[in-house]
Amino acid sequence: MIKLHIIIGSVRPVRAGLPVGRWIESVARDDARFGVTLVDLAEVNLPFLDEPEMPHLGRYTHDHTKAWSSVIDAADAFVFVMPEYNAGVSPALKNALDFLSVEWKHKAAGLVSYGGISAGQRGAQVLKPTLLQLNLMPVPAAVPIPFVSEMINGDGDFEPTGPVARGAGRMLDSVAEWTEILRPRRET
Repeated sequence: MIKLHIIIGSVRPVRAGLPVGRWIESVARDDARFGVTLVDLAEVNLPFLDEPEMPHLGRYTHDHTKAWSSVIDAADAFVFVMPEYNAGVSPALKNALDFLSVEWKHKAAGLVSYGGISAGQRGAQVLKPTLLQLNLMPVPAAVPIPFVSEMINGDGDFEPTGPVARGAGRMLDSVAEWTEILRPRRET
């Protein structure tokens, strides 16, 4: 079973990321290939990068970094649920990625981006070089969600359109495929 961590990349008090994250979590839980953990960066509450040494050395001094390292190291693959902020990546997500190095290595990364007309795709494109630098594989299939606020109902739950729902299945297929391709690299 693939240990999939779904990371909600926004920490704003009012955010679409939480209902979107809960939705993709439920889709992944219904897929027998995955054991799913939802990771909300608002709950993780990492400070701005504060380790005295470079992350690739793995000599962490702070308990919050050691805990974050354990969470990320335990995963085989990720889905990043991410907003687009000013055509870029949310600072909380970029900070969470930058805290670590080897823990991300040789793992697949699916992207669920959201926003207005651009569906968060500009932010997703900005994120990909960072993922590649960390030796994460951003899978080809993604889930861009345009006009996300129109898909959040009165109870605060995310209700995807048909194309968005179908895209989630394709993205999870791609995450599963790339996780298996990368497995030998993770095991060495």
